Amino acid sequence: MPELPAAYRTAPFDEHCAPRRLLRLFNGKWTTMVLHTLHLLGGSSRPGHLLRSIPDLSKKMMTQTLRELEQAGLIARTVQQIMPPVVEYSLTEMGQKFIEPIEMLYHWGIEHADLLDRVTAAQHAAKAAMKDQPESITEEF
Repeated sequence: MPELPAAYRTAPFDEHCAPRRLLRLFNGKWTTMVLHTLHLLGGSSRPGHLLRSIPDLSKKMMTQTLRELEQAGLIARTVQQIMPPVVEYSLTEMGQKFIEPIEMLYHWGIEHADLLDRVTAAQHAAKAAMKDQPESITEEF
């Protein structure tokens, strides 16, 4: 893997630096899953097909995610002027480029599923332990 430029190897990270701008694109819970699914569906899909392809994604969250992705320029919305109108979402050129790092992360997740299982178990255990503790606010910073 190529080494990061010197400006990105030390903190603090400026609000407008490339890593923070990239992470803002990952902001939504369903962002990568919607992009990944569009990619798997050949780069475009009607909303109903997309919704059926992603278990647990509500229609409201899908609509919100699609709007955010469209505003970011990662997908395009096309309305065919027939009766009834047909809406289709497709990856833009930038969206197709953004798929590359997403696919790398997904492959990493597949290769390290056992590690992810341990992390998830630790998170559930920590959450359960927090329920047993009295509520208090402590300042750690």
